[in-house]
Formats: sequence, structure tokens, C-alpha cells
Amino acid sequence: MNVGDVPYRTIWLAGNGETVEIVDQTRLPHEFVTVPLDTLEDAAHAIRAMLVRGAPLIGATAAYGIALAMRDDASDPALEAAAATLAATRPTAVNLRWALDDMKAHLAPLPAAGRAEAAYARAAAICDEDVAICRAIGEHGLALIRAAYEANGRSRPVQVMTHCNAGWLATVDWGTATAPIYMAHDAGIPVHVWVDETRPRNQGAFLTAWELGGHGVDHTVIVDNAGGHLMQHGRVDLLITGTDRTAASGDVANKIGTYLKALAAADNGVPFYVALPGPTIDWTIMDGLRDIPIEERDPAEVTDIPGRAPDGSLTTVRITPASSPAANFAFDVTPARLVSGLITERGVCAASADGLLSLWPERRGRAAGTG
Repeated sequence: MNVGDVPYRTIWLAGNGETVEIVDQTRLPHEFVTVPLDTLEDAAHAIRAMLVRGAPLIGATAAYGIALAMRDDASDPALEAAAATLAATRPTAVNLRWALDDMKAHLAPLPAAGRAEAAYARAAAICDEDVAICRAIGEHGLALIRAAYEANGRSRPVQVMTHCNAGWLATVDWGTATAPIYMAHDAGIPVHVWVDETRPRNQGAFLTAWELGGHGVDHTVIVDNAGGHLMQHGRVDLLITGTDRTAASGDVANKIGTYLKALAAADNGVPFYVALPGPTIDWTIMDGLRDIPIEERDPAEVTDIPGRAPDGSLTTVRITPASSPAANFAFDVTPARLVSGLITERGVCAASADGLLSLWPERRGRAAGTG
């Protein structure tokens, strides 16, 4: 995607061929800042502190974290230690585990002398694969937006609602939930996006709105609790969200509040779609509500909010009483029965074990509950 007139991915290799660079998402939308990652510890911090976030980008960053570790020490113990360090950074996004397992499978058979070069090459390939996956998700999701436009007789823009940020900033490029929106916009289909703020970290208000504005997509930021009202009054044609982990049954874990959007959509007959790359599917579990771990983050994300002060400086202010405790559940699980369809790089399918296996038949008999 472009920032100004400059094309960017969210993660890339610097000119020296060793340092990894990222967009520091904690500084958006007020400042666009890129940050170098020089060590394994830098990569782990970037994931843990959410300089990078979004399941696909977390996986890509973890892959490059392994490469940075192998540059310094390519021994078997160092490989295992690096994978353990990165695995501990975020518990919910399955792409993290997927990327680490992939890197270990590629590197473990190799002699130590060749591991660093191979690690950088494999990390770059994972990034390229993510871009291709997201582009394919966009193409399949575009058909749903086009159908909504035809259904309204091409009389008005298609009204899409999002939750959190599942855009370019959550992936290496294109995004998952936003890829169909960008492609519809580029194809000349009028689209308007309702962007909910997505408390407590405001990834919708901070990141999705920044992205859409940069691409010229018509959008409006709303408070999280306005979604149901808009659906009740027929002002939403479809919802598209992302997911950090999808169970083999079609249950999806996404940013906290997704479940409430799905309930409102079901009550108002609004299609609720989830866009996901294949690596986000956790084939080892069937019951997402029971088996997907839900990350609990620092309560300060609830009690404090960052922003730009009148003098132009960036600041953080507390918005709750100093004596009030806060809980910060980062994700919730939406059961498959509330999901109208899953938009993947292989096509759109029902949110069910049979639906997923129709697109990934090679998993039949290997996924949880399908033996």
C-alpha cells in the first residue's frame, strides 16, 4: 500500500541485508515512524508491545526474529531458545506458532553454517506468500461486495462495517478484511465503510481509518456500541472482520467485541463474514470457546488513552478513576453458527468443519474431530 506516494509493506529487509524494518503502529495515526529490528529481542519486543500486530504480521515478524537469532548463533540450542522466546510473546494468534514451526522445520535439517542465509530466505518467502494470500482473499471477497452492489440496483454505495484492524497494517500487504474493500474501490464500486473505534486500543479509529483515508476509501468512524443501531436501521449491507485464530469447526477468535457485532448482525439479518488466511486455521481444535486461549493484556490499555494534545505533542491521559481496577480481555470467540461465511485464499466457504475441509481436502482425517 502507499503512504503518500511511497509504496510500503509493513515489514521489509533493510539495505544491509540483515536488519529488519517495521512500521511502528503504536505511533499511528499521528506519526508515521519506521523502526529497525537488529536482534531477536527487538523482534520479540515488537510483537509483545504491539509495534506490529495482526496475526499474519505477527507470524512474519516471528519468522524474521528467527533469522536475526540465526545470524548471531545458528546452533540447535539457539534455534530452540529463539522459538521459545518468540512463542511466549502473544498467546492467541495461531500464525505465530505456525511461522515458528515452519521456520524450525526448514532450518533444523540444515547444518549450522547455512542456517542464517536459509532463515532470511524463508522469512522473505513467508512475507511474499502472505501478500499473495491476502490478494486472493481480496479477489474472493470482492465478489461479495459486487453482489451487494447489484442487489441494491447499483443505486447507492455498499455499506460495509469492520471491527478492529484487519488491513494492510495487520498483514504484510493488502490486509484480510480490507482487501475486498480496496479491490472494490479500485474497481469503481462505490463503498462506504463504518469503522468502529475498537476499544481499548482503538485499532479501528487509529489504524483502519488511517489506512482507508490514505487509499481514498469513503469511511466514517463510529463508537463501538453504534454498530447495532446502524444495523437495526438498515444502514449496513455486510460485515467483514478478520480473525487471529479459527478453529477447525469454523469458530473464530478476533478482537474483543466481535462476538457482539455477530449477535447484532444475526438479529438483523446482516451477513457477517470473516476473512482469514489458511495459516490462521488451527486444525488441532474444534471447540473455539473452550480451547482458544484468550490473551489478557495490561489494564492500562483500558484506563489510559493516547492522543494528540492541543499543543501538537503526543500524550496519554487516564480516563477512569485512579481507584478503579480494570480488566482487559483482548479477544473473544464468535461461534461458527453466527458466521455467514469464511473468505479465504482458496474461496468462500461455510463456517463449519465441512466447509473448511471442502477447501483444504488434504486436511481431511488429520484435523481435530474429522478422523
